[in-house]
Amino acid sequence: MERKIVYFEKNAKENTEVTLSIAKARAEELGIKTILLASTWGKTAVRAVEVFDGMKVIAVTHQTGFRTTNVQEFPEELRKKVESKGGRVLTMTDAFAGGVSRAMRKKFNMTLLPEIIASTLRIFGQGMKVVGEITVMAADAGAVRTDEDIIVIAGTGRGADTAVVLTPVNSSDFFDLRIKEILCKPLQSAVAPAAAATTALTAAPANPPH
Repeated sequence: MERKIVYFEKNAKENTEVTLSIAKARAEELGIKTILLASTWGKTAVRAVEVFDGMKVIAVTHQTGFRTTNVQEFPEELRKKVESKGGRVLTMTDAFAGGVSRAMRKKFNMTLLPEIIASTLRIFGQGMKVVGEITVMAADAGAVRTDEDIIVIAGTGRGADTAVVLTPVNSSDFFDLRIKEILCKPLQSAVAPAAAATTALTAAPANPPH
């Protein structure tokens, strides 16, 4: 069996259109109807609902207060735009870089298991870390099923540069997660220093995407 993987020479938002196009073509080939993606500022989500017209599109944001208390980075006007086109915007606690794990790092300068998992996944690129993270977040929220293949899209910095085919699992079953196909990713992914890595859902060490 042979499958094609597209490697991008650079981590750049210019990869977004190609990434979405690759993901759409494979979704159509496999009959996949659900597209999950990371989107911090909404632009990639808005474009995705246009590209994947007729499919179920779910955009996962940062948790509210990720950087600034009471601030949600995904603009309300873009949330409404995504929803008006049939998409869903999901906001919940980040699986790896949020919640009590983040509190322990901020308060006591401690690194807990979720952040170690995140750093390990970054061996394959920042987008691959985000793929795993938003998958379990969406499964825990009931936004995706754990018995159906989906395509998951993420990025390094702004936009999207990574797409995979997988079957979701809940966070309690994280180590049963298997990525079935890698559709595209950067050839040499930028990896954040350990101290900065946990400050972004989809970008390291700079601001996250989309």
